[in-house]
Amino acid sequence: MKIALVLENSQADKNAVIFRELEQTAHVAGHTVYNYGMYSAKDQRCLTYVMNGLLTSILLNTKAADFVVTGCGTGEGACLAANAFPGVQCGHIENPTDAYLFTQINAGNAISLPYALGFGWGGELNLRYIFEKLFINEFGGGYPPERAEAERSNKKILDHVKTVTHRPLLEVLKSLDKDFVKKTIDDPKFAELFYPNCQDDEIAAFLKSL
Repeated sequence: MKIALVLENSQADKNAVIFRELEQTAHVAGHTVYNYGMYSAKDQRCLTYVMNGLLTSILLNTKAADFVVTGCGTGEGACLAANAFPGVQCGHIENPTDAYLFTQINAGNAISLPYALGFGWGGELNLRYIFEKLFINEFGGGYPPERAEAERSNKKILDHVKTVTHRPLLEVLKSLDKDFVKKTIDDPKFAELFYPNCQDDEIAAFLKSL
């Protein structure tokens, strides 16, 4: 599984810690992590949580990533923004139990973490345990086991609802303010990570045109 890390400006200085914990845990589970920044508060590109949502949608819809780890100070803004865009089912995760139940019951494709809340001494340990529970089992296993079939049924219904209530991403991109989209992807590392993994030529061409 290709996992993308996406951070906004207020939490950018935590990038190295978050990436280290995510990469170490994901590697054990056989996954690869791509760090899309922000990398520090001094980055030229300044991602907001709304941009996080757009970037999450771009990565998932083009299959450049299979799963996105994002977040902001509270985790709420990034979660709301991510779910506002097509092809994203993002959960708000505060602890390891949240992480496990989200993957087993909801089987979404993104999580948003509250990086400014309770992130003091041992904060990296909470991240590590969240990521461990996130990847401990295949998604959609169900919890408790006797509810698994009903939960999978609801997941299929939600998937269909998203296709009905959201327009295709390319239409959304063309309708958005071009400067907003350009600022979201305007970083050399984005091109380096995204285009080799992107599986949607139309979206790739549109983003390059900006």
